[in-house]
Amino acid sequence: MPKAIFAGSLSFGLVNLPIKLYPATKARGTALRTLHSSCHTPLQHKRWCPRCEKEVPLEEVEYGFELSKTRIVPLKEEELLGIQPKKAKTIEIFTFVDPASIDPLYPEAHYHAVPQEGGERAFTLLREILSLTNKVGVGKMTMRAREYVVVLRPYRQGLLLSTLHYQSELVDPSELKELQHLPLPTEKERELARMLVEHLSGDFKPEEYRDTYKEALMELVKRKMEGEPIPVMREEKKEAPMDLMKALEASLAAARERKKASD
Repeated sequence: MPKAIFAGSLSFGLVNLPIKLYPATKARGTALRTLHSSCHTPLQHKRWCPRCEKEVPLEEVEYGFELSKTRIVPLKEEELLGIQPKKAKTIEIFTFVDPASIDPLYPEAHYHAVPQEGGERAFTLLREILSLTNKVGVGKMTMRAREYVVVLRPYRQGLLLSTLHYQSELVDPSELKELQHLPLPTEKERELARMLVEHLSGDFKPEEYRDTYKEALMELVKRKMEGEPIPVMREEKKEAPMDLMKALEASLAAARERKKASD
């Protein structure tokens, strides 16, 4: 069972209920270490000062805000502690909104919210009302010395709390030059694309999607441990992009064949 990363209360209006938060996702757990190629020893990343040409002990480390490449404002730990948000153990819900009004780019991380002892009835009521009204709660919380905007929504038999990016953290796609002055498709291209989408439509089944890189990595590690020869992969030549109409027609024909075979 995962460890709770937050224990406190959730408030909306004058209602206050004790809750805990659990991570809703797991780490992949396939991080690779960097090694010295001649002896295979894991490398250490030391705190090195290029100006003084020496390793810096932890007690001599401080932070700095980079204004430009030539100017950094040094900041002491006690100065940073003075501006940190108070460690309030309350998630405050300020408003309830239409879930469609929240851009899909805003959610950052997700947590399962569960009731603590004494909060079960209010928890169930909140979940039920959010489902009936098709609303989500928006509020704020402090966690790990950082203030977050959060959204709370019903999810299966519980509630899902998601931290959100601030608006200033998002990139406006209108700033991307590749999206400016795009050509319009022809009616024939639209029709073929629509037919292709219809033939490829189905239900999302997450169990059918596997992390093939992780599987290949674990197989590679196993073969290395057993002393098996590892074939060297040659870089494949990039094929020239197919004409859009030909690609649509070929894709549609292949989709029809797959559908016939599965019927």
